[in-house]
Amino acid sequence: MEHFTIATVAEKSPDFRRVLWTGKHTQLVIMTIPPDGEIGEEIHEVDQILTFVSGTGKAVVGGQTRNVAQGDLVVVPAGKKHNFLNTGPNPLVLYTVYGPPEHADGAVHKTKEEADRLEEEGKDEPPQS
Repeated sequence: MEHFTIATVAEKSPDFRRVLWTGKHTQLVIMTIPPDGEIGEEIHEVDQILTFVSGTGKAVVGGQTRNVAQGDLVVVPAGKKHNFLNTGPNPLVLYTVYGPPEHADGAVHKTKEEADRLEEEGKDEPPQS
């Protein structure tokens, strides 16, 4: 059994992205977006559910924009353009579930720049089922 006190685990992670668990159909990832930072506009071929643990930000999904804060949950259906931006003075901390997995099992990306580089180099591919 995998067990996480998810808000505590997410709050303690300084990394931009850290894959906590990867299954056959889903993947659990925690993220920390620094002040004035963002995930970056992207489109996935998988569904994504994001839950915000702390901080304040802006969610942009399919052309719609909403403010987000602790306790909010945002669903990003596969194929929708999206971005999440930190609009506050503190890190924007969240956990997200991808279905199916989107990143390499066990991946840890210290910064957005590292995450982008590894994706471009093909070194952040999800496991093949």
